[in-house]
Amino acid sequence: MKTILIIVSNANTIGPNNRRTGTFLPEVAHPYAEFSAANYEIHFASLTGDTPYLDALNLADDPQNLAFLTGKGWADMQKAVKLSDVDVSKYDAVFVPGGLAPMVDMPENPLLKQVIKETYERHAVVGAVCHGPVSLLNVKLSDGSYLVNGKNIASFTNEEEENYAKGDVPFELETALVNQGAIFHGVAPWGANSVADGNMVTGQNPASAKGVAEKMIRILEA
Repeated sequence: MKTILIIVSNANTIGPNNRRTGTFLPEVAHPYAEFSAANYEIHFASLTGDTPYLDALNLADDPQNLAFLTGKGWADMQKAVKLSDVDVSKYDAVFVPGGLAPMVDMPENPLLKQVIKETYERHAVVGAVCHGPVSLLNVKLSDGSYLVNGKNIASFTNEEEENYAKGDVPFELETALVNQGAIFHGVAPWGANSVADGNMVTGQNPASAKGVAEKMIRILEA
C-alpha cells in the first residue's frame, strides 16, 4: 500500500492586519478524497505538532469538503504529528496544501526544506498546490542548485494574488519561484491548472487540487 504524508502549516493569521487563515479546505479535502479512493494510507504532519487550522469552511457544501470535515480526514488532520518526529523516508509521496498559512511558516523552515530535498532526491513524489509550493522555495539540492530551477511549476499567480491577498502576503509566490529559475505555468485566475515535471507535481489554486492528486497518483502507479 502506498503511503502519503500531507504536511500542513500551523499558521492562523497573516500580514499586517492579522488576516485569519489556515489550510484551505478544498486543497486538502479534494486530494484526500483522491488518495483515499486509491486506497493509499494518509498521514498528517505539521511543522509544530500543534493542531492546524482550516480556512474556507464556507465551502463545506461541496461533497468532498463535507466528507473530509465529518469523516476521517479532519479527525486525522487534528492529530497531525510534529514533522521532526516523522521518518519521512518511509513515505511514497509528500503533499503540501495551500491557503495563505504556508506563506507564514513555510518559506524558510529548515527542516521542511530538508524533507522536500530528500524526498525529491530519492525519487519519491513531491506535490503542492496554490500557496503550498512556497514549500519548494529555497530548497537546495545536493548539487547546490535550487530545486525549482528549470522545473515546470504552477502556483497561485500574481494576478490571482492581486485580488485576493496582495496586502497580506510577505511576497508574491509566482515572482519568488521565477526568481529561483522556475518555468512558471499559469492560466486565467481560478482556473484548474496542474503541472507534473518528473516526480514533482504543482497546482495553481483550489480548483487545481484534484488534478495535482490525480497526477501524483499516476506517477505513483506508473
